[in-house]
Amino acid sequence: MILRPLLLAAALALPAAAQAASYADLAAIDRDVALFAGSGAAMPVDRRLRLNPCFTPLALSWRLPRRDSVIVQCPDAGGWRLFVPLLALPDEAAPATPAVLRGEAVTITVEGDGFAVSQPGEAMEAGPVGAWIRVRTLSGGKPGGDPIRARIDRPGLVSVPLP
Repeated sequence: MILRPLLLAAALALPAAAQAASYADLAAIDRDVALFAGSGAAMPVDRRLRLNPCFTPLALSWRLPRRDSVIVQCPDAGGWRLFVPLLALPDEAAPATPAVLRGEAVTITVEGDGFAVSQPGEAMEAGPVGAWIRVRTLSGGKPGGDPIRARIDRPGLVSVPLP
């Protein structure tokens, strides 16, 4: 008599355990993201997801150069892909302080083999040293022409190197 209820309970628990094993381990995905990024996710992977199990190691990569989110991908045939936002930026990926602000007056230099020409301009975007931003030239204090892309050399100076 006692054996029958135990067998019934085991039989009912077996499909639930088998069903849980038929999905990817979401807590393991959270751990993999933390190991890859050096920080945790902004929120754990949604526990309502029912992802197919992945039989090969997960592929993790940065979603954007800002390194504020991670792409988690199952490389199996018919695999899945998740975008996981991070809690905080890693130290090496923290955005640099802008050297040029949007709307700021800049000097635009065009450099070539043996010459350099400069002209006043206006930054149309903000950015740190080394970043490429859009700028427009100023002619007589008025904007002139289409925007061009220039590299920020230092605060107030951008350059357009010629080949």
